[in-house]
Amino acid sequence: MRFSYQARTATGEVQTGFVEASSREAALAVLQKYKLYVTFLSEVKEPFWQKRIEVFKRVSKRDIVAFTRQLAIMLKSDIPVVESLETIARQTKKPRLRETILKIAEQVEGGSSLSQSFSTHKKFFSPFYVGMVRSGETSGKVPESLNYLADYLEREQDFTSGIIMAMIYPAFVLAVFFMVMFVMSIVVVPKFSEIFAGMETDLPLLTRIVIQFADFMKKQWPVLLFSFFCLGLSIFLLLKSRETKKFLEKLSLKLPLIGDFFRKFFMTRIALNLSTLISGGIPISQALEITGDVVGNDVYKDIMLKTRDGVRAGQNISSILAAYPERFSLLFIQMIVVGEKTGHLERTLQNVVDLYQKETERTLDAFIKSLEPIMIIILGGLVTLLALALFVPLFQRGELII
Repeated sequence: MRFSYQARTATGEVQTGFVEASSREAALAVLQKYKLYVTFLSEVKEPFWQKRIEVFKRVSKRDIVAFTRQLAIMLKSDIPVVESLETIARQTKKPRLRETILKIAEQVEGGSSLSQSFSTHKKFFSPFYVGMVRSGETSGKVPESLNYLADYLEREQDFTSGIIMAMIYPAFVLAVFFMVMFVMSIVVVPKFSEIFAGMETDLPLLTRIVIQFADFMKKQWPVLLFSFFCLGLSIFLLLKSRETKKFLEKLSLKLPLIGDFFRKFFMTRIALNLSTLISGGIPISQALEITGDVVGNDVYKDIMLKTRDGVRAGQNISSILAAYPERFSLLFIQMIVVGEKTGHLERTLQNVVDLYQKETERTLDAFIKSLEPIMIIILGGLVTLLALALFVPLFQRGELII
């Protein structure tokens, strides 16, 4: 929130300006800290159109990475936590993130620890994030923990972005194809229908199907559009269901080719989380619990929680994971065995990350490369069928001369 203020300095001079704060009380506290005697304070109401634009200014993972990195640098330079947070907030362009940082600064100033303050804003800071900060507070190495966090978030973001970018091309091609087919159905095909209407010969079956489909599209496109909207909404609501999500997560791990890709993806994520948490000084049982919360798959979450319980009972991680050969590869388990024997589990897990991340990227790249010719064949076949449906009757009639 933005406030306009008028105040007097200790020498009696009038000072006016603006201050960013999460509430009126917080704005007063900020101004009083600078020894200003406030005589007027009012929230600046932003225009409706500006608020609408800010709705689209979503806080991304990159923003959280930048905030984490900045906070680490400032704390390492021995700048007080509250001052560091307020300075970063003033430089932050995203309104929602700026307001969140200011609230965290208020909470810290009110006596809460940094990790406790982060934990009240779960939308931006995951249990993994909070756990790493708490570990840094316990060991007295908060800047180092924040640097670990920034490195981890950057690496995970790069990995996820690579997967998303790889899927953009096929999605774009399909979207363009369907748009072209829609335009042809309501613009091009009707022109041919007028030509065919004056022909006395019977039209081929394929031509009749294309004309009837185009006629249906032209007359009923609002109904089709509404039907697709309802279908999309139904799928969205269905995917939000806990039962549906669990079913799809189990199914995705059993599908040929895709299942192997997802298993490698989740093994990479588990190894990366555990490696970062253990390197940050978090106990193994707690690291397993946090990893379960952020892995993003209920099947693997249940395994992580069972592993946590087993570790607390005195078992090794490798012996527990060995009971799930369909979820964890033999190489993954062997690497953990080596890490447990040498006492450097975080290092061997990092080696697992390097190995499986490259394998996952290669698998995805191979899948996309194999998908391209398949899509070209399918789309080319559909275009050929459409061309045949429209031009064969003209060839038969002799109205199209090459």
